[in-house]
Order: sequence, then C-alpha cells, then structure tokens
Amino acid sequence: MDILIALLAGLAVLSVMMAGGYILAMKSGNGGWADTVWTFGVGLAALAAIAVLAGPEPQPRHWLVAALAALWSGRLGVYLFGRTRGKSEDARYADLRREWGDDHPRRLFLFLQAQAVAGVPLFGAMALAANRTGPLDLLDVLGAAVLLAGVIGTGVSDWQLARFKADPANKGRVCDVGLWSLSRHPNYFFEFLSWCAWPVIAFDPVAYPVGLLALLAPALMYYLLRHVSGVPPLEAHMERSRPEAFAAYKARVPVFFPKLT
Repeated sequence: MDILIALLAGLAVLSVMMAGGYILAMKSGNGGWADTVWTFGVGLAALAAIAVLAGPEPQPRHWLVAALAALWSGRLGVYLFGRTRGKSEDARYADLRREWGDDHPRRLFLFLQAQAVAGVPLFGAMALAANRTGPLDLLDVLGAAVLLAGVIGTGVSDWQLARFKADPANKGRVCDVGLWSLSRHPNYFFEFLSWCAWPVIAFDPVAYPVGLLALLAPALMYYLLRHVSGVPPLEAHMERSRPEAFAAYKARVPVFFPKLT
C-alpha cells in the first residue's frame, strides 16, 4: 500500500509539472520545453515518492537513491534547457503542430499528460530501489556506478557532438568521432544504461521480490529510445539531410549498442 501511495504522489507531481510544461510550450510556441519540464518532473516525482516511503526517518538507501535521481534529472534537465532556450521548435513537436492543426492545444495537453503517466514506471523504479530494506551493500555500490557511467557517458557523447558541429569544416558530415565511432547513438545508449541502475539497487528476489519490477524502467526506456522517439525519427532526418554520408556511417557503426572490437 505504501508503494502505491508513493506512486500516486509522484504521478500527481509529474502531472502538475506537465501542465506547467504545456503552459510554457503554448506561450513560447516551442513544444520542446515539455521535454525539459518532463525531465525535471520525473526527478521531482521520484523525490516525492521516496519522501512518502521514507517517512520521518529516511534511511541511507533513501538518501542514496534520492541523490542519484537528482543527479540524473539535473544533468539531463540542464542540458535540455540549454538546447531548447532561444532555439526554434523541436522538429517532433513542429510536426505534431502541423498534424493536429486547430486541435493542437487540446491534443498537446493530453499528449503531455500521457507522458506523465508513462513516467510512472520510470520514477517508480527509483522508488522501488529506495524502498529495499537493510544496510547499504554491494548492490548499492554497483547501481551507483552504473548510473554514474550512464550520466558521464551521455554527457561526453553530447559534448563530442556539440564540438563536432561547432567546427565549420564538418558541415554536411556525420559525427563519427569518439564515442560516435562506436555507436550511432551513444547518448541514447548511455541514457538507457543509466536506467539499468535502479533494478541493480532494487534486486533481491528473496527478501524484496517486488524490486524486480524496477526492470520495467530500462525495458521501457530501451523501447522508447530504440524504436519510438529516439533512433527512428533522428535516423530518418539524417537519411534525408545527408543520405550518402549517413549510408556509409550506417555500414560501419552499429545503431545502438557500441561495438567492442
């Protein structure tokens, strides 16, 4: 019952955040702000859920998971803020604006609220990890290491891509340096990796079998990034904008999981 109340509290926070994201998107004319708000909202939803579970006497694992959730949310949220501020509307949201026409305001609101609901298994995995009882152990260390690896890898990928794009000599080329020589989407891969931290921390099939539900988070994130909102639209754009260069890139670099040899 406690975990259900915690999830409902988190959902309420994220729903309110996405309502704010809707207002910001409508006033600015840039739906991309919703992604920034969603990222911060998932972090806040996780903190709200953990607070419900922790009660008046939070344990070390509550603090650890809360800190890791804040790290993930803060790093990605700040990055998305910088990517959105002062820029034209994200192509995905621009396409939705054209597709929905006069019904755009209503459908965008419902779409963003659906994103809030979709966030439940994500911040729920954080809550499940925080709720495992007992002293901190090796699983906590391993989980923290996985999340740090994901956050650092995503940050390095974003930095390498920004540096590549900033060089005028690379205009019309496909970024294939650093981590981008190992995977066509290393930022997505490392984002997926960071979500694998929560089932590692929550894992205890004997004492805490419900913790295995935290596996839903990386599974959902992989599906979304690899098959829905991540890889497919970006690769379609690359095939339209620089078909020859991207075809050569696809022939030698795997789409998601990095090549190790």
